Amino acid sequence: MDSSGWTRVIRNAGVAGGAGGAVSGLVSPGAVAIAGQHIAWAGPDAELPDRPPAGCKVVDANGALLTPGLIDCHTHLVWAGSRHREFELRLTGASYADIAQAGGGIISTVTATRAASEGELLVLAMKRAAQLMAEGVTTIEIKSGYGLDLTNELKLLRVARAVGERLSVTVRTTLLAAHAIPPEYGSRSDDYIRCVCDEILPAAAAAGLADAVDAFCETIAFTPAQIERVFTRARELGLAVKLHAEQLSNQHGAALAAKFAALSADHLEHVDEAGVRAMAAAGTVAVLLPAAFYFLRETQLPPIGLLRTHRVPIAIASDLNPGSAPIASLLLNMNMACTLFGMTPEEAFAGVTRHAAAALGLGATHGTIEAGKTADLVLWNAEHPAELAAQFGMVRPVTVLRGGKDLP
Repeated sequence: MDSSGWTRVIRNAGVAGGAGGAVSGLVSPGAVAIAGQHIAWAGPDAELPDRPPAGCKVVDANGALLTPGLIDCHTHLVWAGSRHREFELRLTGASYADIAQAGGGIISTVTATRAASEGELLVLAMKRAAQLMAEGVTTIEIKSGYGLDLTNELKLLRVARAVGERLSVTVRTTLLAAHAIPPEYGSRSDDYIRCVCDEILPAAAAAGLADAVDAFCETIAFTPAQIERVFTRARELGLAVKLHAEQLSNQHGAALAAKFAALSADHLEHVDEAGVRAMAAAGTVAVLLPAAFYFLRETQLPPIGLLRTHRVPIAIASDLNPGSAPIASLLLNMNMACTLFGMTPEEAFAGVTRHAAAALGLGATHGTIEAGKTADLVLWNAEHPAELAAQFGMVRPVTVLRGGKDLP
């Protein structure tokens, strides 16, 4: 092997998340070589050259676990205001739909977020992102959706981009203008969808602020026909799509997402086999959001067995938001994916690495430890990847590399 360009070697590690075999199958003792911002080589420690090149930093991991940087592929972390009162209402029996129909829910956050300045939102968003990063997250997807008009949706996307510029984290932005009907539109949902398609999407695309477009397909939000209009326009503008689908009921959103070759369909508690088959055929990733299931005290489990049977990749994300998932911990979501959904620790690990990367269209560059990929790596105070899901609150990053550089 040509080691002349190597800048760092991590050796004597338990390397998980490599290119071949089981996703979390350990190579131990294993080693990873980095050249600049990319992984140059990964494999058994015994196959390393005896003498790395001059100037190459060599780190002895002493048997510690080395994984890809974690990826949170579904968050809403740009918002203002608090919805703690809704938590109390749900404890007395109010449902997500009840609260939304009474003017709470998403709309209450929209009111507070519209009133906040871009600077104020950035301070809040950076604090939330930093909490995720402290758990080894190196890539975050951030959605808009709390502006619901041209000015404020673009404001949220600019804040999301700024998070990635101010912090050492990769940010993928998603335009979620079709999140709820804004109050000024009353019940005129078709008119608002026309605004989304004719004004908001083109402006976001022209400004280069959106990597993808999302929507909320649900009885309390938008119909499949309305979503189809949004997705058609997004595709015309060259933007990838994804969908909040089948969270509270089966609106056949998963099949609609698959029709547009969506990167992902997210939530999916009520998806049926036809929807799962469509996702499998389209290569659409299932993104499960355990914190929202837990926080809303839902009882309909996502069909893990169907997803496994049809070999649909399953990602796990935090869904960090102010109302239904105010939990800034991807590791806790891994734990809940196992304890609540019956996933294995290996599936949960794949869900925040390999499959999460695919859900963001980053599978070619992120999510596994293999030559040519971005050197986003985490060294943990652990020996096995199952510990990330099994021992919540005790497993922490020791060292985080993003693009081959140490994070402070």
